[in-house]
Amino acid sequence: MFNKYGAYGAIHALLAVALGAFGAHGLKAKLSEEMLNVFETGVRYHMFHAIGLLLLALAADRIGRSNNAIRWAARLMHLGIFLFSGSLYALSLSDVKWLGIITPFGGLAFIAAWGLAAYSIWRAKGSE
Repeated sequence: MFNKYGAYGAIHALLAVALGAFGAHGLKAKLSEEMLNVFETGVRYHMFHAIGLLLLALAADRIGRSNNAIRWAARLMHLGIFLFSGSLYALSLSDVKWLGIITPFGGLAFIAAWGLAAYSIWRAKGSE
């Protein structure tokens, strides 16, 4: 399972770099400064959480793959990328304002993921 999330992390990192380049070179002349900033925020959080998925995969190898909390942390981080960054990409490209309603749900998924990651690591065998 955690090889899967390590791979997802690497794929998300690849996508974040590609989307960042697309935004910088392909969208600069097409989007308003405000919408370009929205797109860039999506890219930034996408990359942060791609790295987070890679770290969770490494942590899972160290503290045990059967740890349900770390498994849910990875799932929520993955979901958060789609909800948070995905909604910001869609909002900036379409200017459909109601898409902004989705973004906080991605943020909540990120918060829950990091909380579960902290809990998992804290409770791991060998913690002091």
